[in-house]
Amino acid sequence: MRISPKAMSIIYLLMGVLFVYIAIQSVEDTIWNITTMVFAVVASLDFGVGIRLMSLHFRLKKKK
Repeated sequence: MRISPKAMSIIYLLMGVLFVYIAIQSVEDTIWNITTMVFAVVASLDFGVGIRLMSLHFRLKKKK
């Protein structure tokens, strides 16, 4: 069974929100520590994949 691009985009967008939340919680004295930056990078990659999958969903929907 295949998972639709819409479902995967929702999962990736939720993971992006989760990583942003974890990044905010990991800030200690300054934002420029390695853990905060890693969480922010992972969150931005998740948002990018989520947006691309959502656009794929709309293109497939328009094609049908």
